[in-house]
Amino acid sequence: MDRAQKAKVVEELGQIFESSGVVVVAHYEGMTVAQMQDLRAKMREVGGSVRVAKNTLAKIALEGKPCESMAKLLTGMTVLAYSEDPVAAAKVADAYAKTNDKFAILGGAMGKDALDPAGVKAVAAMPSREELIAQVVSCIGAPASNIAGAIGAPASNIAGILKTLEEREAA
Repeated sequence: MDRAQKAKVVEELGQIFESSGVVVVAHYEGMTVAQMQDLRAKMREVGGSVRVAKNTLAKIALEGKPCESMAKLLTGMTVLAYSEDPVAAAKVADAYAKTNDKFAILGGAMGKDALDPAGVKAVAAMPSREELIAQVVSCIGAPASNIAGAIGAPASNIAGILKTLEEREAA
């Protein structure tokens, strides 16, 4: 790799560190190409990505970034899993680590906060952005459906009473 290519990689990594909601660092030594492709596919499904980069270039890209403390995790064969959603990459990485013993989570960063492996697990246990939006919408929609039910209930009660009266008169 020449200087220009290295500078481009450092710039790309800098963008990843700045714009991602969460970055998870993991060792992947011993994983097959098929396993890595599987991890990439699972990460793509949730809107995340996986990136393998030289540790020295990643450390240079981290300089001056809010998550600079993550640089100490970059030793050995490391892979970066990241997503804009602050939970998605952590969820996929945690689930993948449970099924593949060659994928070991070292930690990561969420904004300016560095995460240890337990921190990544804690983030993975949180609901995703879509789940939170669904919960908020259901909370907002519940009162409206209750009001609609309350407004419609008297009409159905009146209809039931009228039907009962008609049946009595017919009998």
